[in-house]
Amino acid sequence: MTPDFAVLRPEPGNAATAVRIEALGLRAIRLPLFEIRALDWTVPDPAGFDALLLTSANAVRFGGAGLDSLRHLPVLAVGARTAEISRAAGFDVMAAGESDAATLLAGDHGIARALHLGGRDRSIEEGGWITQAIAVYASEPLPVTAVQLGALEGSIALLHSARAATRLGELAEEHGLARPSIAIAAFSPAVASAAGSGWKWIATAAAPNDAALIEAACARLTG
Repeated sequence: MTPDFAVLRPEPGNAATAVRIEALGLRAIRLPLFEIRALDWTVPDPAGFDALLLTSANAVRFGGAGLDSLRHLPVLAVGARTAEISRAAGFDVMAAGESDAATLLAGDHGIARALHLGGRDRSIEEGGWITQAIAVYASEPLPVTAVQLGALEGSIALLHSARAATRLGELAEEHGLARPSIAIAAFSPAVASAAGSGWKWIATAAAPNDAALIEAACARLTG
C-alpha cells in the first residue's frame, strides 16, 4: 500500500500541495508546522532600485499595500510559483529561476541595485547587486502535539524548506518519533541535510516545485 504524504508547509501552500497529491489518487496528511504572518515594513524610495528580488510567493501574498509603489520594478523570481503569483499581482517578471536562489543570483541580469523582499528568516543578505533586504513576512512555529506527530509514522514527509526540515527533526527528538518509520522527500540537498540522519530514506526533487517533489518520492517508492 502506498504510504500517506505528509504536507508540512504553511498555508496556503499546504492545501495546494495536498490537493495536488489527492488528485493523483494518493492520501495527504495536512500538518502545517508554521504559520505565515505579515510584518510591518517601511517602503524605501523606489528610485534607489532597478529591480525586485522575490524568493517566495509569500512576499507578494503578505507584502501588503507597500508593494504598490514598487510594482513598476522588474522582478527576479525564484521558482515558477513565485513568478506566477508575481505576474498575477501585476509585476513584470524579467527572470524566473527554476532551481534555487543561488543559481538565479549567479546569472547576469544586468541589475545593479535590487531590493530583496522576503521572510524574516531569510538566507540571502545584502551585498553585491542586492543593495537592501527587507523582511515583509514571518514564518511562526505552530504547536504540534505528540498525537499529531505520531500520525506521520509510516508516511513520506514533504519538506519544502530547511526550516521545516530542522523543525521536523526537533519535533522527532521532543516527542520520541521513530525516524526510521518516516521517509523524506526534500526540495533540495540542502533541505534534506537540514533534516539530519536516521530517516527511512531521503529523496531529493530535481527542481524546487511540488510536481518534482512528489515525482521524486514516487520514483523512490517504485525504484
